Amino acid sequence: MSMLGTLLGLPVMGPLGGVSWIAGKLREAVLAEALDPARIEAGLRKLEKRLDAGEITEEEYDVAEAELLVELRAIRAALAEGAP
Repeated sequence: MSMLGTLLGLPVMGPLGGVSWIAGKLREAVLAEALDPARIEAGLRKLEKRLDAGEITEEEYDVAEAELLVELRAIRAALAEGAP
């Protein structure tokens, strides 16, 4: 593209490039948080505290723990495969 074409397209392409960059950064942040094993480990600790405090039953604990462990295994598998 010529210099004139670049300059004329700047009012449109500039903001679009910025939006694209922001969307990319948001995607990276969401993936990083979703694939953080510490989030699940914290959930397991919180769940255990709720059980100890009598807020939930053993059965509720077992179900919730199983769900968190499935998610933790999936995260670790994704990280082992090289997910960002």
